[in-house]
Amino acid sequence: MSVRGVLGWLGQLLAWLAILGVVAILLVAVLVPRLGGATPYTILTGSMKPDYPPGTLVVVKPVDGDEIKVGTVITYQRESGKSTVVTHRVVATGFNAKGEVQLQTQGDANDTPDQEWVRPVQVRGETWYSVKYLGYLNNVLNGRERQMAVYVVAALLLGYAAFMLTGSLRERRKERSAS
Repeated sequence: MSVRGVLGWLGQLLAWLAILGVVAILLVAVLVPRLGGATPYTILTGSMKPDYPPGTLVVVKPVDGDEIKVGTVITYQRESGKSTVVTHRVVATGFNAKGEVQLQTQGDANDTPDQEWVRPVQVRGETWYSVKYLGYLNNVLNGRERQMAVYVVAALLLGYAAFMLTGSLRERRKERSAS
């Protein structure tokens, strides 16, 4: 095999690895959560170290309040109806004065439980899976940009497949005309 052939093969290998890497990232961050009815969030602070350091993408699936147990990592609204969310572990369950279930949470790296108890209506869901450092990308791309990234990657994959197919057809024609 010539040097040019080896370089061509290495170039193809690197291109496929890059494409597969981008596809894997998009699957984990965009497609799987959407198909699973889940929502991706990014851990912004160190309160959940070491398992969920800042920048971790946490994909959260909706959960019924009755199913939340001590030890479950949940994402919840700090205040009901507000967009700010926190991801912490449930360390205790109880009932308020009205007899409603409430949850006490705590960050894994925190020494004390959170002061405010959480009501099930505030819970966005429980952690389904997480990917360290992918949350930084999630923060950069908003919903429209994520959708555009999926379209761009799909177009690049189709373009690359067409390029490879036409190259293969040209090689076959050359081989036939040479023999």
